[in-house]
Amino acid sequence: MEFRNGAELLELCAQEGCLISQVMRRRECEEGETAPDRVESRMARALEIMRESATQPLKTPVRSMGGLIGGEAKRLATHAAKKKALCGPVLQRAITYAMAVLEVNASMGLIVAAPTAGSSGVVPGLLLALQEEYRISDERLLDGLFNAGAVGYLAMRNATVAGAVGGCQAEVGVAAAMAASAAVELMGGTPQQSLDAASTVMMNMLGLVCDPVGGLVEYPCQSRNAAGVANALVAAEMALSGVPQLIPFDEMLAAMYNVGRRLPAELRETALGGCAVTPAACARCGGCG
Repeated sequence: MEFRNGAELLELCAQEGCLISQVMRRRECEEGETAPDRVESRMARALEIMRESATQPLKTPVRSMGGLIGGEAKRLATHAAKKKALCGPVLQRAITYAMAVLEVNASMGLIVAAPTAGSSGVVPGLLLALQEEYRISDERLLDGLFNAGAVGYLAMRNATVAGAVGGCQAEVGVAAAMAASAAVELMGGTPQQSLDAASTVMMNMLGLVCDPVGGLVEYPCQSRNAAGVANALVAAEMALSGVPQLIPFDEMLAAMYNVGRRLPAELRETALGGCAVTPAACARCGGCG
């Protein structure tokens, strides 16, 4: 069940008559020589960690190690509780959960890198929000995580998920592609629609730079996780409605990688450009080195 790119993944889905999550499950068992129940329990543990990191800050806000973020998720939840939210229930919850995970990560708490620590809020943010709104079981949510894992695997194999290599488009962009693909499958979409959604996300986030203030994975990383969730939801909606994607997933992944390699070093996690060198950011973190 090994696949090297999106085209091969779709071919496997067609040949076997199964979804992306099912192909990925079987791949994990075969390539890792691991029993199915063991693979399932590991993913269930990942879901447990995701849920805890997405909800704990809503009860007890945590301050980041660098002091740049902390308490944002609870503010969003309180705002929604007052019936003042502008977004619909899925997006509102998704951005709240996504930002909560980044609080936990930045305070040295336990998170699941999906695919990286700096983008760890996007996948759980959207999937947990969908679960609550549509009463999706944990078992089905695991399907979404296996689907997301397939997209993340392809990004790591054929491009990059590192901000230092490809900018934030490679971190939050890939995370949002993973979330969009998973959301499509959870809502009854086809494998082709899943990869169309993933491609759309990367297209919409193409060129996003990585410019952490103070060199810390805090700001603007947290806000970009929220933006990644929104992009994922938009792309999933488009794919499920039948809006076609002109550029196949593999080609868009290659485009993202090429753009990332052409970004100047100042915009690839060095904190030497973008948001990191604005006067306000420099003042907040004690001046630029």
